[in-house]
Amino acid sequence: MQKLLITFIIMSGLVMTGQSQKTYQLNTKKSAIKWIGKYSFLFSEHTGTVQFTGGELQTSDGNITGGNFLIDMTTITNEEYEKGLGPVEHLRNEDFFDVNKFPEAKLVITSVEFFPNENRHRMFGDLTIKGITKPVEFWPEVYPEQEKMYVQLKIDRTRWGITHDNKVKEHAISDAIELYVTLQF
Repeated sequence: MQKLLITFIIMSGLVMTGQSQKTYQLNTKKSAIKWIGKYSFLFSEHTGTVQFTGGELQTSDGNITGGNFLIDMTTITNEEYEKGLGPVEHLRNEDFFDVNKFPEAKLVITSVEFFPNENRHRMFGDLTIKGITKPVEFWPEVYPEQEKMYVQLKIDRTRWGITHDNKVKEHAISDAIELYVTLQF
């Protein structure tokens, strides 16, 4: 009888643990990444967007524990050149994102720290662009009641081999790319 009771208690705990885990699917139509690339010595910039193909966020007991997001690099736009002229085609070419060879980028959240006193999260992840994976860290704004998350992140494009073939132009473009991400679940 005692073995049966212990087995029941263990099984109940496993069932309760399983119920506290939840996965939220990314709404790709309401989610996007806005990017900003600036010039090093000019007061000018290029801006655009790139879309998600999918993703999910995992939680346990209401706390974010992980996630993964797929980015369709072929959807990259440049607001200044909406008709496909100028830099937008250059961004898709081999020396920048090489979207024919690497049509997808990926972010995998590897760990999350929650600071309950501040109601803040610090997330660590692996960002893969052009087949190159590098660690990133970011502090998202999380709105659980709206199932929404905002992320601001700067990356050094050269860490992922995103460079320009022309040395003069390479030095004129900032290495930092600003990313403003809206995730809706």
